[in-house]
Amino acid sequence: MAGGALCFLLVSLVAFVAHPFHTSLTQIQYDAKNQAFEVSFRVFTDDLETALTKENNGNKIHLQDQKHDRLIEKYIRKQFIIADAQRKPKVLTYIGYEPEGDAQWIYFELPGQSPDGLKNVVIKHTLLMDLFDDQVNLVNLQSSQQKKTIVFRNNQPVQAVSL
Repeated sequence: MAGGALCFLLVSLVAFVAHPFHTSLTQIQYDAKNQAFEVSFRVFTDDLETALTKENNGNKIHLQDQKHDRLIEKYIRKQFIIADAQRKPKVLTYIGYEPEGDAQWIYFELPGQSPDGLKNVVIKHTLLMDLFDDQVNLVNLQSSQQKKTIVFRNNQPVQAVSL
C-alpha cells in the first residue's frame, strides 16, 4: 500500500513539472493549388500561455477559456518574420489556432507565391526566446521536391534561407 501511495505521489508530481525542453516546430509548405505557402507553428500550450500573459501586461491567459486570436496573431507577427533579400517583410495572413494534446497549432498563410517564393529570403524566428535561454525553433521548409530544416536558437535568431 505504501509503495502504491508513493508511486501515485511521484506520478502526480511529474504531471505538474514543466516539460524539460523548450522547442517549437514550424512547418512551411507550398500549396500549389492556392499558390501560397502554408505556415504552421506547433508550440507547447503552457509556454505560449506564459508568453501571451507577458504580452498581455501580466494578465493571465488560458487558451482553453476563450479565443485569443488577436493576441496570438500579434505575438507571432512580432516573433516571426519572413523578409525578401532587401529585408522587406512578406505579408502573412493569420488563419487561426487549435489545440492538439499539450500543444497549440497556429496557422498563417503567405499568399500569392510561386514555388520559388522562398528563394533568397531572411527569416527571423524568436518565438519564446525572450522566455527561455534554451529555446530551439525548428523550421521545416518544403516546396515542390525541395526540403530543408533550419534550426533557430538565441545565438542565431535570424538566418538567410534559399529554397
